Amino acid sequence: MTDTPGLKLKRAPRLKPSREEAEDAVRTLLAWAGDDPARSGLINTPKRVVEAFEERFSGYREDAAAELARTFEDVSGYSDMILLRDVRLESHCEHHIAPFTGIAHVAYLPDKRVVGLSKLARVVDIFARRLQVQESLTAQIGETIQQSLAPLGVAVMIRAAHQCMTLRAVNQPAAVMETTHFTGVFDKDESWRQRFLDAVRLRAGA
Repeated sequence: MTDTPGLKLKRAPRLKPSREEAEDAVRTLLAWAGDDPARSGLINTPKRVVEAFEERFSGYREDAAAELARTFEDVSGYSDMILLRDVRLESHCEHHIAPFTGIAHVAYLPDKRVVGLSKLARVVDIFARRLQVQESLTAQIGETIQQSLAPLGVAVMIRAAHQCMTLRAVNQPAAVMETTHFTGVFDKDESWRQRFLDAVRLRAGA
């Protein structure tokens, strides 16, 4: 059935497969690869894979915006950039389900409200624990902070290495991907954007 222009059709909600169905899917892949899912070394592999998926993709069950709901206004007039550097992230490419790992730098310019630093790290982690492309991950982090805190601007940078670049024919193990996302003053004002970039790229004594 196709949608009629101007008419939104109600679609049946997608049912989540059961754990048993998920484990059966792993057995199917093991058999397709050429092995015997029933042999002793693989008998518990489907259970382990499903448990690993629950942990690696727990971000689908969590609300990143909810992490930013509790804010603080009594900051003694502080109005400068707040920067959280070197937040480790581990995610998986949605094209190959191959891991990519790296660090995120997150900054915002508050407008009355600030949030606990651990909550910024939680936002990064929640979005990272979903199937992702790095560009989308970077934007999701930035836009969620912007919409939840309504600061004067948000800046996000992610630098990550992708196993799909090392495990496949391209074979570039040293390649690192860098993505940025800017809102508000970091997007419109070059001096604020450069201040953020300098802060995350330059280290003491470098």
